[in-house]
Amino acid sequence: MSVPVELSYDRLAATHRESAEVVRRTPLLTATSLSSRCGGTIVLKAESLQRTGSFKLRGALSKLRAIGDATGVVAGSAGNHAQSLAYAAHSCGVPCQVFMPLGASISKLAGVRAFGATVRQEGDSVDACVDLARRHAEETGAVFVHPFDDLDVIRGQAGLGIELLEDVEDLGVVVVPVGGGGLVAGVAAAIRARRPDVRIVGVQAERCSPYPASLAGGAPVVAQSVATIADGIAIKRPGEITLPLVRDLVDDMVTVSEDAIAEAMVLLLERSKLVVEGAGAASLAALFTAQVRPAEGATTVAVLSGGNVDAGLLAGIAARQETRVGRRLRLYTRVSDQPGGLAGLLASVAESRANLLEVDHVRDGVDLDVRETGVELTLEARGPEHAEAIKDSLIARGYPVEVI
Repeated sequence: MSVPVELSYDRLAATHRESAEVVRRTPLLTATSLSSRCGGTIVLKAESLQRTGSFKLRGALSKLRAIGDATGVVAGSAGNHAQSLAYAAHSCGVPCQVFMPLGASISKLAGVRAFGATVRQEGDSVDACVDLARRHAEETGAVFVHPFDDLDVIRGQAGLGIELLEDVEDLGVVVVPVGGGGLVAGVAAAIRARRPDVRIVGVQAERCSPYPASLAGGAPVVAQSVATIADGIAIKRPGEITLPLVRDLVDDMVTVSEDAIAEAMVLLLERSKLVVEGAGAASLAALFTAQVRPAEGATTVAVLSGGNVDAGLLAGIAARQETRVGRRLRLYTRVSDQPGGLAGLLASVAESRANLLEVDHVRDGVDLDVRETGVELTLEARGPEHAEAIKDSLIARGYPVEVI
């Protein structure tokens, strides 16, 4: 197993030291309830609390320091790399322009602009934006900064691995979200240099997971879709630099479903009080779905790579997850379209100890008697058993109930 001289431990450590004034040393947080669920000692590397909200600042700053004086920098990104490059460029006094997909997160777009960068929304994917940025660099003379397939960038990301080596004495397993592979390659290069016994596992979203096939075939394979809530790791194709590094340095690559990622986001919000985007939550999703087994007699670290998620998306995921686990119940029933009809239904709901969140009359598009009205209820329950009891209680009181 060999790594480029640019990724020697001495150079990684030097880059990490040089970045200390700008890059935050993110905390390691214990996760007792998650450890119990997964069957091992789990700690969370909260890179979601990094400046700009993701690990990308490490690589962007490393690249800017490597290129020295520049008339400007340009990049293509879904948002995290764009925000980090904009922040780093602003701190260095360098003009920055970024290309972002048409469907980019609103919060990420706002973050990039807040750091003074010029944003151009073009292309339907990160890969398309990278191509646009590369052409812009050729036409204008600006320095193109790749989001992951660059040794300077990878060297910066390695700082996260150095922090794990220094902060976790009994490090056994490190689980890292993977898009293009820059973070996992950097983390693995650092850890392998000092602790080759540590197991390193990469995680991709099932809906955009080119790495398993690429590793199996020995050449980059293009994913067919980028439709995932883990937009920060929705990269269609591994890099020419990162693919061989991942092949040589990473022990395994697994995938997780959209439901698992959503559940991980909600668990982190509820149990650890952390706002983590889909990409960042993929590492925890791999642990609680047993795609990755925790270390025996050692500590397993789940890297939460980013926290830049739109509030609306997070609220929608939380509501959907509450429905899946039986804490939110949507029902359709019919009541008499006479004074007191709805009041009687709501009294029955109250007697069942349900919390009413929404109520809507439905008169169009349903089969109703002339003296009936349809009612949709959204209720909060204490769990699946309570939800079932609510439904049974309404049926016993003569209300026909359909679960929506």
